[in-house]
Amino acid sequence: MLRNMGTADRLLRTVIALAVGVLYWADQITGVAAIVLGALAVIFLVTSFFGFCPLYAPFKLSTRKGG
Repeated sequence: MLRNMGTADRLLRTVIALAVGVLYWADQITGVAAIVLGALAVIFLVTSFFGFCPLYAPFKLSTRKGG
């Protein structure tokens, strides 16, 4: 599994995931929206941690410098 995410991409995904967490904690999102956005936030955090986005791979995309 080669890394295909740059620093800015990883940081943006982490910020979005944290924002979803804060909105959930503040009871601004509930129900189906909370479940969908929560799942997306978890996916964003996992992909940011590993630096690999499986959706980029089939298209041979990379936001990593020199990638």
